[in-house]
Amino acid sequence: MADSPARKTALAYYHAWTGRDLDAAMRYIADDIVCDAPAGRLSGAQEYRAFMAPFVQILKEARLLAAFGDDTTAVVVYDTQTVPVPSAPAAECVTVVDGRITYSRFIFDRAPFEAARRTAAQGLPATPQ
Repeated sequence: MADSPARKTALAYYHAWTGRDLDAAMRYIADDIVCDAPAGRLSGAQEYRAFMAPFVQILKEARLLAAFGDDTTAVVVYDTQTVPVPSAPAAECVTVVDGRITYSRFIFDRAPFEAARRTAAQGLPATPQ
C-alpha cells in the first residue's frame, strides 16, 4: 500500500538519515529496537545509533529504488554512494509499531567496503568515483 503506516515511517526514517540528520532519523527508532545486520545483532537505540553514525558520516548521496509496506512491515531498497565506495546497494525490512521502528533486518554487501579498506591499507589509490 502506497500510504501504509509502516511505509510512511520507513520512508521518513530513510529521508532523515540520507539527509545526514541522524537526530531526526532516531525519532523513528524505538528505544528497544532490535536490528539484524551483516555484522550481527544490535539491541537498543544506543547501539543502533552507534552502528548508523559512521555510515551517515561517509554518505555522499542515496537513491531510493523501491519502498513497499503495509500496516506493520515495510521494505525500503536503495543505493548509496559513499566516500570509499561508489555503489553500496542495500535493503531494510522493518517492523513499525506506533510510528517507530522496533525491528530492522539490514541487508547489504560488505564486500565493496572490505575491498576499499584493503586498498587503503595497501596505500593504493582509491577507485575513481
